[in-house]
Amino acid sequence: MPRVSEQYLASRRAEILSAAARLFSANGFHATSMADVINESGLSAGAVYRYFRGKDELIAAVAEEGLTAADEAFTELLSEDAVPSPQQALAALIRAINDRMTPHPLIGVDVTRIGVQVWAEALRSPELAGRANEVYRRLRGHFAEVARRRQAAGYLPADAVPEQVGAAMLSLAQGFILQRLLVDDTDADGYLAGVTALLSPVSQPLTSAPAPKTRP
Repeated sequence: MPRVSEQYLASRRAEILSAAARLFSANGFHATSMADVINESGLSAGAVYRYFRGKDELIAAVAEEGLTAADEAFTELLSEDAVPSPQQALAALIRAINDRMTPHPLIGVDVTRIGVQVWAEALRSPELAGRANEVYRRLRGHFAEVARRRQAAGYLPADAVPEQVGAAMLSLAQGFILQRLLVDDTDADGYLAGVTALLSPVSQPLTSAPAPKTRP
């Protein structure tokens, strides 16, 4: 028999991921069974199980596809020893979320909807908790590298801990994901304008603050 090409295998895997992502996004994890995924994909059970042993593996694989866009954004941002500002780093990730994940070009659905479900599922599934820990440590590490470079260039205090700065920056990106899904007037431009205003240094107060009252 002729050998199956890598392209064929990748295409079949993408079909299964796309089918699973459509169901997860529409119905949630608990309401989606492997039988549902098999039926949605149009493939045989054997073909699906060849790539994924169960639903948790499918969930993790869909989430990983979303992370690829974030990794690519940071690869571009940190190329050639660049020293991006925190605002630039957050803008790169939020633009990647907005432009490359909603919908994802390979999977065809908004993978942030699935990502938020993963956060909840990780509280009950040790396997998903471990994978989520790896994913968000990876993202936090990207932001920590931004902080490390800013610190080396003299833009952050010498006693700042890059990993702590990275954690705070990651929380702003996660906040955008939640607000975009739950608050109907949230958009990338407006959110980034707020981030820029928050993080922009001000050398002196822009208005005179009232003097604090003192006790007699």
